[in-house]
Amino acid sequence: MRKFLFILASLLLVAASAHAKVVGKAVSYSDHGVILKGYLAYDEAIKAKRPGILVVHEWWGLNDYARKRATMLAEMGYTALALDMYGDGKTTKHPDEAGKFAAEVNKNMPLAKSRFEAGRKFLAAHKTVAKGRIAAIGYCFGGGVVLNMARLGAPLKAVASFHGILATATPAVPGKVKASIAVYTGADDAMVPKAQVDGFVKEMKSAGVDYRLVSYPGAKHSFSNPEADRLGKQFNLPIAYNAAADQDSWAQLGIFLATVFGPR
Repeated sequence: MRKFLFILASLLLVAASAHAKVVGKAVSYSDHGVILKGYLAYDEAIKAKRPGILVVHEWWGLNDYARKRATMLAEMGYTALALDMYGDGKTTKHPDEAGKFAAEVNKNMPLAKSRFEAGRKFLAAHKTVAKGRIAAIGYCFGGGVVLNMARLGAPLKAVASFHGILATATPAVPGKVKASIAVYTGADDAMVPKAQVDGFVKEMKSAGVDYRLVSYPGAKHSFSNPEADRLGKQFNLPIAYNAAADQDSWAQLGIFLATVFGPR
């Protein structure tokens, strides 16, 4: 069944891409005087307003990988904003600095919420975006961010986390979460061990959240990023690319978003 769904999603994407005229451009917005530098992508060939999807980057910052995912979402018929959680478009290629950047946001939930909300409002105001139809996806650091925003009651229709941290200091409570949630995690992810996954499932059930979780056997942290193998070897990190998990999780995302927003 999963193979069939992946093939169906792939065919729909190819059909949509054949008529796409995707525009991708750097954009700037602000939060409490800090300039945030994002990347906006949408299909000019689509005349009707459509759902908007926020893309929250890995701990490296808003790099080409986040921009690529935003473009892929635009090809699917959404307007996507790869937002900037660090400010001034700050990025790094070293895990020590990335860890510091991520920690500055993770340890300050009001800051994280404010930066995220600035991006959400910017996307919601775009001429192509339908009112009240916003979702968010995130990778690694970004996966944890979007889950926490859902826990805090952000006005989102859907949230999807790819190999994101599932533990939190602000667990979901009944009636607070407005979004449907999808989590795609690696069964061999040393950064998100089984105990953390089990805790997340218990949290979601206790809070009565509409959620789904897919765990990929053999997949490690950062399984969706083709650069993970190189980075893992270069910095001795427990991360690795897994093509099967990457492709299936993206297909599953397409189905999840279509379930929430309707087919594109």
